[in-house]
Amino acid sequence: TLTHLNSASEVHMVDVGGKEATHRTAIASGSVHFSNAETYSLIKNAQLKKGDVLSVARVAGIMAAKNCPLIIPLCHPISITSVTVDLELIPGNNSASAELVEGVPTNNGSVAVQATVKCYGPTGVEMEALTAVSGACLTIIDMIKAVDREAVIGPSRVVLKIGGRSGD
Repeated sequence: TLTHLNSASEVHMVDVGGKEATHRTAIASGSVHFSNAETYSLIKNAQLKKGDVLSVARVAGIMAAKNCPLIIPLCHPISITSVTVDLELIPGNNSASAELVEGVPTNNGSVAVQATVKCYGPTGVEMEALTAVSGACLTIIDMIKAVDREAVIGPSRVVLKIGGRSGD
């Protein structure tokens, strides 16, 4: 059942007013894969002109989570109690054969992004966690585009949901 459609099949925001508030947590992950090995070195050695990529991406992810209902039309504005964005710079493996993500080999290095969002409320925070990951990944792309125009944002997904009716 699509909860965002009413009986006339019109889009509407779901009424969560009658739902019990519970502690809720969502964790999402994603990644940015570099198309060349130089990008990894430039980030690691803080040599990019735009600044500290990982710190700026972390703040962008937090800001994205907080602004989720402004970006995704049917998301409820909720009282987020915590947002954590973890980023890990992963070196390339210099392998001749590499898995491809959207045509970009994954052996040139990457940044793994994980966002954890918590709230106490009547609806979950999965979209806020995914928005945090997306905001961080987009910021990384923005900050490296001068040196890596072919970097790719890897798959993003919710990896854990706790609380509410369908949470673990």
